[in-house]
Amino acid sequence: MTALPVQPQPSPAPDASQLVLGVQARAEGLFGDAASAQALGRLSRALADGGGRAKADDRKLREKLKAALARVRQGDFAGGARSALEALKTDERSFLAWHILAICQEKSGQFGPAILAYEAALKLAPQDTDIAHDLARLAERMGEAEIAEKLLTRYLAAHPGHVEATNNLACVYRDQRRYGEAVDLLKALLGIEQTSAVLWNTLGTVLSDQGEARQAMVFFEEALRLEPRFVKARYNRGNARQILGDRDGALEDLTQALKGAEPGYERAMMTMARGMQLMAAGRLAEGYADYEARLDPAMPDAPRFATPVPRWRPDEPLEGRRLLVTGEQGLADEMLFGSLLPDLVEALGPTGRLFVAVESRLVPMFQRALPTAIVGGHRSVKHQGRLHRLFPFLDQLDGEGPDCWAPMGSLMTALRPTIDRFPARPGYLPADPVRVARWRDELSALGPGLKVGLHWKSLVMKGARVRYFSSFERWRPVLTTPGCRMINLQCGDVADDLAEAQAAGVDIWTPPINLKDDLEDVAALSVAVDLVVGPGVAGTNLAAATGARTWMIHAPDDWHRLGTEGYPFYPGMRFIPLEGFDGWPVALAKVREDLEAAAARGGFD
Repeated sequence: MTALPVQPQPSPAPDASQLVLGVQARAEGLFGDAASAQALGRLSRALADGGGRAKADDRKLREKLKAALARVRQGDFAGGARSALEALKTDERSFLAWHILAICQEKSGQFGPAILAYEAALKLAPQDTDIAHDLARLAERMGEAEIAEKLLTRYLAAHPGHVEATNNLACVYRDQRRYGEAVDLLKALLGIEQTSAVLWNTLGTVLSDQGEARQAMVFFEEALRLEPRFVKARYNRGNARQILGDRDGALEDLTQALKGAEPGYERAMMTMARGMQLMAAGRLAEGYADYEARLDPAMPDAPRFATPVPRWRPDEPLEGRRLLVTGEQGLADEMLFGSLLPDLVEALGPTGRLFVAVESRLVPMFQRALPTAIVGGHRSVKHQGRLHRLFPFLDQLDGEGPDCWAPMGSLMTALRPTIDRFPARPGYLPADPVRVARWRDELSALGPGLKVGLHWKSLVMKGARVRYFSSFERWRPVLTTPGCRMINLQCGDVADDLAEAQAAGVDIWTPPINLKDDLEDVAALSVAVDLVVGPGVAGTNLAAATGARTWMIHAPDDWHRLGTEGYPFYPGMRFIPLEGFDGWPVALAKVREDLEAAAARGGFD
């Protein structure tokens, strides 16, 4: 079996974080729990049958395994892991000890070691399909869909028609955007297992991932009719309700789901989702508190921060502190929450000092915006399945370093407790004026017409993320607006899209720079054009942060409006609402209409 990657490896920040897109935590369809009562019952029976490699008269090993299982039943996963390790000292070939150790490590958020322990157990007991199923669930949760698919296919070969495994294989297909295969697999088993709430729920998630929230609601409702206390279905229905504009119903469902959530990943996921919904409703204090779950170690994507100082808490004073603030996820996330930093400098006062860690491509811009701060690049590595964020620039400091640290998003509690604390500044991240002047000359040479900078997708186009973006074909009304010259600001491989536009008679000019890495030039070009338009990706956030004229087409579950009619993080930006994930034609028609009017006037008001 191919091992999952658990060794240290560079891990560049994504193009756009889920925070800015407003993506809810995973629409959960995976089913099963390695530490459920049923699963532990199977382990107890295995122990009674001999304890893996244990001999019937090996009392020492059996007692240690019993102790490990008892601690798992009590939810003491750290204690269970210690007991399992003690059992392995007695017999390192006890697959049962390895299996228990893997479960404890998984439940403790130690995903890399858990994978290795599952693999050790499976190597010792290759016919034990329960181990394979547990490993498959963890692999899928960590984004290793191909490995999960192999393990689940193997399990189903031994247990054809198994509801839980069939359901989870459908989730793997869904996350690979193999929607037709997922639907076919679920429908085939639903023909036999018509009362399976699990299968109806997952069928709903397949539709939801494709942006069909209204149709997905039908299946979530059926799952809840069959099993009214089905937590995952209630959570998924809450997310669908939010997309459909039923904010109160969404919050009710998310709150009810959270009451029954399993400890660990499920509880953290649902807490974060409720936090975003609370913030979307303008209930900032409650939302900020729940939103801290994004950094819970139980969340597979939550980074760990290698800082030499303690974490600052929002109830602690800021004045006089030497505070390290770090970005948490991707570029868009850093630019959005970076709007807090000018106010943080003031809060720290003349005796304090701000240290800022951002993606290295953003360092010059943040240093220009914060001349009294020390700005450096962070570095991310993946080790044992977890993302670790490092701060090598701190080792190069000549003077005194920070005395505490904070994630950028956690500053909102202290600096943005109410809507009236969001400043009215149009932008905070100044572009290089020399580059701006140069790009204005370049654009002028292209001839007359409004220069419109375009973004249309993310570099990360996987699973449910795809529904946040329109096909390039739908942009044609915008691309053909009279009196406008289109400028490509979209990073990544867009050769096919540009060729499609060219074939339709639309010439989109691409600047001779690396649109992914040359962010100083992208920022300057964003200011130089007449308008930047696109969905909520890194590029539109960069434009808005510089104060460039920006129209952002925002997702129906975007929480960043904070219950207002504007966009408080970027008060100078215009947002164009996407009324449902199928609302792209209407939103793009509005962009075309307003662009055409501006071109007819000879410019923007």
